[in-house]
Amino acid sequence: MPDGPQHPTPPIALFPTAPATPVRIVVADDNPVVRAGLTALLSGRADITVVAEAADGREAYEAASRHRPDVILLDVRMPGVDGISALPYLVPIAPVLMLTYSGEPEIVQEALRRGADGYLVHGEFTADQLASAVRDTVQGRTHLTPTAAGALLTHLRDANAHVNSHVPPSPGRFPLKGLSQLQPSMGQSSSDRSRFQLSAREAEIMDLIASGMTNQQIAAACFISEKTVKNHINRIFAKLHSTSRSEAAAKWLGTAPSSGRGVG
Repeated sequence: MPDGPQHPTPPIALFPTAPATPVRIVVADDNPVVRAGLTALLSGRADITVVAEAADGREAYEAASRHRPDVILLDVRMPGVDGISALPYLVPIAPVLMLTYSGEPEIVQEALRRGADGYLVHGEFTADQLASAVRDTVQGRTHLTPTAAGALLTHLRDANAHVNSHVPPSPGRFPLKGLSQLQPSMGQSSSDRSRFQLSAREAEIMDLIASGMTNQQIAAACFISEKTVKNHINRIFAKLHSTSRSEAAAKWLGTAPSSGRGVG
C-alpha cells in the first residue's frame, strides 16, 4: 500500500459551454443604438450569436445572402429599402422575426402576409422573451406581442364581417403562413356565447379553433401559453358537449346535423 494519507481525486469543474451550433442571426435596424443594444443583448447568450448588422433592407439582404443566418431580426421603417419591401426577398433565405416600434394593424398584417414568422413590438417583451422568440423562430414557432396579436384578431374579425355581409375579403390578406385554410364562418355574437354559456375569452378561442388554428397558433394570437389554451379548450368542450375540435366547431358554427344553434 502507498505510504501517507490518501486524498480523493478532486472533482472536475463543470462549466457551461455554448452549443455546437448556436443560433446565428442578422440584426437589421436603421438606428445604430438599437442595433448595438440588440447585438450586445443577444450575443451575451451562449446559444445565440449575431453574425451581421444592417441599416436597411438592402443591407439585410446582402448580409443574409452572405452569412445564411438562422433568423433575421427586421425593423419596419428604414431609409432606402424598408422592412416590408425587403420581406419577400429575405424569407426565402431565413425566417424573419419583425422587431420594430411600428404597431399599426395594417403594417402588422402586411408583414405577416408577406411571410414574417413573428412580430414583436418594442416595449412589449423582455430580454428573455426576445431570446426565447429567436430560438422558437428557428423551430417554426410564431411569436406575437399583444399589439401584433390584436392586429391579427382584428383581421380575422374583419374577414368574418365581410363574409357575413356576403362581400368577399380583400384578396391576398391572409396574415400567417400556414393559415391559408382559415374557415370564414367565425365570430359568434354575444347571444351565441350566452346560448353556449361561453365566456368572452372562451368564445374568442372557439372562433380560432373553428378557423383551423392549432393550439400553438392560438397561444401566439392570444399571447397566452399553450397550457392555458388547453385548459380553455377543455372547458369549451365540456360546455359544448363535444369530444373533438371538429365536433365543437360544427356545433359552434351551427353545422352539426342535430345541434342547431345550441347544445341542449
